[in-house]
Amino acid sequence: MREAPSRVIVEELTRRGAEIVAFDPVAAHEAQRVMSGVNGVAFADDMMQALQGADALLIVTEWKMFRAPDFEAIRRSLKQPLIFDGRNMYDPAWLREQGFDYHAIGR
Repeated sequence: MREAPSRVIVEELTRRGAEIVAFDPVAAHEAQRVMSGVNGVAFADDMMQALQGADALLIVTEWKMFRAPDFEAIRRSLKQPLIFDGRNMYDPAWLREQGFDYHAIGR
């Protein structure tokens, strides 16, 4: 977590007024400790809870459980079908065909 890109992203987004609900199946406790002083950050117990009513999904980790999510459930949970993928885990053309506004960062 000390040099994780997610820290920089979260700190910048919250500085700009965003509210973040994060989920990490492996590093949640460490992330909570490191981010404890950042206003506007909450942690969810599971990935679908983190998406409830969110404006967008931002992927900054590539844990195995995120490789084949239920995209229909994701669409239903988000206010709009918007995904920013910092790990380039998904096929951009396929997700766009499914109606997502998908941004593969760095691709």
